[in-house]
Formats: sequence, C-alpha cells, structure tokens
Amino acid sequence: MQLGRAASAVAHAGPDHRQAGFLKRDPFVSPKLTGLVTSVPRLTRAEVIENGRSTVGSVDNRQAIGSWLSGPRAAAEEMGVDFGYRGQRLGLPKDGPGSVAPLGRRFAAIFIDWALCALIAYQLIARGNPHSASNWALLVFLVLGVLTVGTVGFTPGKRLLGLRVVAEEGGRLGIVRVVVRTVLLCLAIPALIWDRDGRGLHDRLARAVQVRI
Repeated sequence: MQLGRAASAVAHAGPDHRQAGFLKRDPFVSPKLTGLVTSVPRLTRAEVIENGRSTVGSVDNRQAIGSWLSGPRAAAEEMGVDFGYRGQRLGLPKDGPGSVAPLGRRFAAIFIDWALCALIAYQLIARGNPHSASNWALLVFLVLGVLTVGTVGFTPGKRLLGLRVVAEEGGRLGIVRVVVRTVLLCLAIPALIWDRDGRGLHDRLARAVQVRI
C-alpha cells in the first residue's frame, strides 16, 4: 500500500523536490520511504544525453582501436567479408609446397641475409670500419638479392627457411623484375605494405610472390 502510493507520487511529481513535500504530508507513507525517494539523485535531460553520447563514443573508440590493431583484413572478416585464404586468387594452394610463405619466415629470411651481408661488408670490404660497413652491407644485400633470386629464385636466408620467389604466372622472375623487387626491398618501406594475400609492395609491383618450397 505504501509502496504503491510512493510510486504514484514519484511518477506524477515534477523534476524538483515537490514529491518530497507531498510524501511528508501523506500520512500513509512512512518516513523511510520518504528518505529513500529524496536520496535518489536525479539527472537532467542534458546529463542523460551527454552520458549516452560518452558511452557510445567509448564503444566506437574501442572498436576503432581494435580494427587498427588487427588490421583492415581482420576487421572486414569480423563484419562477414570472406576473402578466402591467402594466395587463393593467385591460384596457389592453401597449405604445403607452393602456398604463400608465412610472414614470420619471410622476415627471418631477411634478417639472415642482412646479417650475412653485414658480416661480409665488415670483414672483407670495410676492413673493420663500422662507419662504412653499414653502407657497404646495403650494397652487398642488393647485389646478393639480384644474383641469387635472379638465378635460383632464393637468397641464402630463404633457402634455409624453405622459401622461394616466383612470378605470379609461375616460373622464375626476369632480371628486370628482380632488380625492381630488390631495389624496393632495400628501401624497406615497400616491404611493410601488404596486400590481401600477404605480399609486400615490392613483390606486388614486381608481380612476384614468395612461396614455400
């Protein structure tokens, strides 16, 4: 009975504290209910709208950060877009020999090749001079890439990790495409820009793909 009268009073009262005076004058409403109603904080319409906007904004920000961290491909796949497996549109198998090389192996192969070139430049060309060794190492890396990929299709690092560079249409890359690919790889940035098949920009512009052996 008391709860019903209190609820009715709150529902029909204005946004100020008039309901508190009404409840106090009502002999059927206990002082405990009166204190409970008056102690509940009331939000204005502007405060409710502002709180709603901040909540929606925080959710949108979390979604944007998650999409940025996972990448556009992962974000699109979460929305239901089906890209297929990497290399499918190139006619490559999903797994095993001939499939697109994993990103980790490709970076590891570059690290091995660079360490080898740095050692050659430091010991044989720069004669122990560390200031000029890095420049010579880049030149050795360029020459090594052109000679090895242009002939056998892989550098020493790629061979150790079971990778090969082939043309999109199959077979070995021509010398011009090998030079273009290797020069772009030495610039570093093109190798960090990938397409939906996981190919770096240097491979894409040279119409090449790195596959498992």
